[in-house]
Amino acid sequence: MNIFPSEHPVSKRKRPLLSLSLLLSLALAVSGCGGDNHAAPASSASANHVDQPHKLTIMLDWYPNAVHSFLYAAQQKGYFEDEGLAVDIQMPADSNDALKLVAAGKVDLALSYQPQVLMARGEQIPVKSVAAIVRHPLNHLMVPADSGIKSPKELAGKNAGYSSIPFYEAMLKTMVKSDGGDPSAVKLTDVGFDLIPAISAGRVDGIIGGFINHEQLILEKEGHPVISLNPTDYGVPDYYELVLVASDPGLQNAEGYIGKFIAAARKGQQFVAEHPQEALDLLMAHEEATAPLDKEIETKSLKLLLPLMDAGDEPFGYQDPASWEKVNSWLNENGLLHGGVKTQDAFINL
Repeated sequence: MNIFPSEHPVSKRKRPLLSLSLLLSLALAVSGCGGDNHAAPASSASANHVDQPHKLTIMLDWYPNAVHSFLYAAQQKGYFEDEGLAVDIQMPADSNDALKLVAAGKVDLALSYQPQVLMARGEQIPVKSVAAIVRHPLNHLMVPADSGIKSPKELAGKNAGYSSIPFYEAMLKTMVKSDGGDPSAVKLTDVGFDLIPAISAGRVDGIIGGFINHEQLILEKEGHPVISLNPTDYGVPDYYELVLVASDPGLQNAEGYIGKFIAAARKGQQFVAEHPQEALDLLMAHEEATAPLDKEIETKSLKLLLPLMDAGDEPFGYQDPASWEKVNSWLNENGLLHGGVKTQDAFINL
């Protein structure tokens, strides 16, 4: 029995790329204090006794899965404790929660996305990336393996399913144009978050918004193999898919503790790279009842993720200023930024 049926809620990935003005209003509503950007972060309530660990809360971007293995390794292996930290790992009720809660000071850290951080800064939302977790796009254009489509321009006259997110639309148009095709010749079909059933049932000829470490693996297991086309091969900048985010006030109040968190996270990622099976076992012990994990899927996902999380000669989490400049320029060119954004304000290497 397939424990990842297409209609299962976990297959309906709800990515937090909604209207940033809405995000800001939600953040202010959550803060309950009219957007006081100088409020202390959630960790400020930790005890002052020198022998007690400093409390930090991190909100995941989604339910626990392979990409989060480094966090559970750091927690279970005592790396956070070694840094004098007590870390509370939380799953969002909605994947839009993470960025708005960190902006409102309700959590200390959150996992989000590089383009989203820049768009938030454009809306004067005081969030900043403190580490790059997944260094390359996981969101690829996917077409059925037997469709005969080999490149984005061949979607001309066909339907591409997406979830009505402007960022995804801009990605697809850039890919088609870069490939020498006419973006206006591609029909965009809003399939909500039902990407898997849309392509498996043949309602669309391709999807944008599916992740190679999730939707692609599930489609293959369900007997619907796809070809994934990397957006970086077709004009889209090589952006960081997943980043660790803090708020500006949070950094002012607790930069040293956040630096300790990143140091422990690096040890966690090293453990995952050296002991992937044990790391997956730690992850599986923390699966959510509402989002059961398929160990076969997560094993394949982690194998795919590890090289995409590797910073090479730089430490895990390092952020290249050139990457931020390129993504910022592309977002501007595609009308996805409101107001000028200084990239140096959007990230920091700790």
